[in-house]
Amino acid sequence: MLTVHHLSTSQSERVVWLCEELGLAYTLKRYERDPVTRLAPPELKALHPMGGAPLIEEDGLLLAESGAIVDYLMARHGGGRLALAPDHPDYANYLYWFHFANGNLQPTLGRLMVLQRVKPAEGDPTLAGAKARVERVLDLVDARLGEAPYLAGAEFTAADIMSVFSLTKMRLFVDFELGQRANIHAWLKRIGERPAFQAAMAKADPGLA
Repeated sequence: MLTVHHLSTSQSERVVWLCEELGLAYTLKRYERDPVTRLAPPELKALHPMGGAPLIEEDGLLLAESGAIVDYLMARHGGGRLALAPDHPDYANYLYWFHFANGNLQPTLGRLMVLQRVKPAEGDPTLAGAKARVERVLDLVDARLGEAPYLAGAEFTAADIMSVFSLTKMRLFVDFELGQRANIHAWLKRIGERPAFQAAMAKADPGLA
C-alpha cells in the first residue's frame, strides 16, 4: 500500500495530485505547519532527517524529494502516462520543463522569499536582482505557454504537475504577481478544471481556495 506524507501548502501537493491523475490507491497523511514558524512539525523529522515533505512509503521503501517521487511513481505505476518517451518529438521539452520546476522556478522564488523576510535596505541590489530574475523566469514560462497549451507541448504531463505549486500557493510565502501574463493565467485555468487536480487539492489543502 502506498502512503503519501503531505505537508499543508507545500510542494508535496504534487504527489497527491499525481496519485489522483494516475488513479492510484493511497493513504494520505496530512501535517500542519507550525502556526508561528510556518515550518514542518517534528513528526516529519521523525520519519526523515530533512524533516520535510513529501515523503512516500511503499513496500518498505521510504522516499523523499518531490521530483524523485514523481519519477518513481510514474515509472512504477504510470504505464507510460504523463511522461513522454525518448522518441517523442517533445521529449527534450518534457525533460527541460520537468526539471525547470525544481532547478530554476522554485529556487528563484525561494531566494526572493528569503530576501523579503530579512528585509534588506531599500534599493539593495541583491533584492532588486532577485526580483528581476523572478520576472525573467515568469516571462519565460509565459512565452512557452504561448507556444503550446502545456509546458511539454500539446499534452498535459508531469512537467505541468511539477510547476503549478510555484505559481499558485507559493504566493502565500513570497510577494510576487503573475501580472498580465495571459498565457500563464489560461494554463492555470485549464489545470484548475481537471477533475484530478480538484480532487487532490480538496484532500491536500481542504478549504483553501
